Amino acid sequence: MKFDLKAISKTVMLVLYDLLIIYGLNILVFSGYFSEFNPNEINSIAIALVIFTIFKLLIFALFKQYRVMLSSFGLLDSLKLATVSVVSNIVCFATLFICLPFLPFIFVDVALLIMAECVLIVGMRLVKRVIRLAKKSQRVKTKRTIIIGAGFGGKLVYDECKTNDALDNKVVAFIDDDNNKIGKLFSDVPVYGPISNAKEWIEKYQVEEVIIAIADLDRRKMHEILEYMRDCDVRIKRLPLMSEMSLDDKKNKIVNVDINELLSRKPIQLDNEGLHDFINGKKVLVTGAGGSIGSELVRQIYSHNPDTIILFDIYENAVYDVQQSLIRQIKRDESKVKLVTLIGATYNEARMENIFKAYEPQLVFHAAAYKHVPLMEDSPAEAIRSNVIGTYNVAKLADKYKVEKMVLVSTDKAVRPTNVMGATKRFAEMIIQYFASESKSTAYSAVRFGNVLGSNGSVIPLFKKQIEEGGPVTVTHEEITRFFMTIPEAVGLILQSAVYAKGGEIFILDMGKPVKIAHLARKMIRQAGYEPYTEIPIEIIGLRPGEKIYEELLLDVTTQIKTENEKIYIERPSEVQPVLEEIQFISQVFEIENVQEVKDLLAKVITTYRQPERDKVKV
Repeated sequence: MKFDLKAISKTVMLVLYDLLIIYGLNILVFSGYFSEFNPNEINSIAIALVIFTIFKLLIFALFKQYRVMLSSFGLLDSLKLATVSVVSNIVCFATLFICLPFLPFIFVDVALLIMAECVLIVGMRLVKRVIRLAKKSQRVKTKRTIIIGAGFGGKLVYDECKTNDALDNKVVAFIDDDNNKIGKLFSDVPVYGPISNAKEWIEKYQVEEVIIAIADLDRRKMHEILEYMRDCDVRIKRLPLMSEMSLDDKKNKIVNVDINELLSRKPIQLDNEGLHDFINGKKVLVTGAGGSIGSELVRQIYSHNPDTIILFDIYENAVYDVQQSLIRQIKRDESKVKLVTLIGATYNEARMENIFKAYEPQLVFHAAAYKHVPLMEDSPAEAIRSNVIGTYNVAKLADKYKVEKMVLVSTDKAVRPTNVMGATKRFAEMIIQYFASESKSTAYSAVRFGNVLGSNGSVIPLFKKQIEEGGPVTVTHEEITRFFMTIPEAVGLILQSAVYAKGGEIFILDMGKPVKIAHLARKMIRQAGYEPYTEIPIEIIGLRPGEKIYEELLLDVTTQIKTENEKIYIERPSEVQPVLEEIQFISQVFEIENVQEVKDLLAKVITTYRQPERDKVKV
């Protein structure tokens, strides 16, 4: 058993202090009357005072007064100690005057003694905290802070800001929705409201940090509050949500709001019963199963109890991680779901046919694709091989082996594409629509959405790495915007779209409002605890080849077809393009070495593909 000698020595010093105060005050009060007593009576008084002093110290220990941390000694601790002191004194003096009837009862002296004892014992314990608060109030560098929630949670956060040396927050205001609190003072700090006007008070007080401190907050309300501060250039922290609460006190502290929470919207509602009926007991093939979207597809499909999940990917390391994670999950759940993991390329038609023939999938989610825009500009033939030929092979085999439904994971970059990746994904959409018009057994559909937070190659992990390295954070254009969605949200909507699919639809996910990447960079720097431009520089480096300033989803709620889910729309059907000749035509690119010639050939097939004039791109 290990002993903390430092802590023990502090406790011993505190006990000795209390002993001296208690015994010293008693001697001071009764010494004035010693001249009236004989030596035996004086000895009796002295012995009684020693006994009562020891008794009171034992009472303090019984009520755990020597286990309270002085660094956090507050009002409630002071009241408890004062109460224990007063009651123990009353008991002691009542006993003293009964046992020693020769003592005169002087009420004023006894009352003054009790008051002096309380002040000295409680005051000594408050000294450390008072000194700390005094030092903190003299600091020049403080973060002007607003606390959202003038209740129990707000009080916890306020006290933490006042007493914790690691926090450098100066609370300038509370914000709350309760009309009974608005306009009043809470811990001597003004309360404003409602929370929907948070931006106004943040700007007025030039706030640097906001802490959300509502004890009974759920995730939906959290997203609503974050949306009020969407355009505010501040760092945001919060107390853990009720669903995150832990019995371990060390975890229940103020935490940073994750960038996913800052950019995502309120949680989506899915038809889980419909999804379960759709997937339950089916054999499901997921291509690109090791990728960001593919791996989440696998996880969510598993939760709906399929018969078999077939993981297929060209990259062995990524799909291996997914496989091992799922094996552990299946073992924990004692599930009967069968798992098959296969390596290969979708553009290898013979390999794909062997898989369809051997496993007979009933549902196919085609997420395999090259997605990095700048890389595909330099390797356009490979983009065509994977994104076009690969999609064609999977779609053709889905029809041949009578798959119930095939879903293509597409992208917003397929809309009026300005880069090779977007053009090849538009070609893939055309392939899906062609087979939907021809097939009598398979319902084909595509799902189009923007960037997903934290996906491989996305801007979020890039910015995080750049911040960790001390900057600069690189932004291609001051005005560049992107749509963002969390990976679980996007995958949930892909699965829901598959339920709705009847054949030939291009589903468009409501990505909400576009986000300025420069604004995102500033937010991430602040969330990391740094000051943009001064501590972490932001560098504008110019648009990359094939990159747009604005991405398009073509989501117009007045013209698009609405589905049962408010986040999913269907693009108005367009004329189906024959693709068989185009596939043969585009296959010529594999014999062409010149990158520009490959792009020109692609542009002849995808007439909406517009190659940017690189030299004319200005920032």
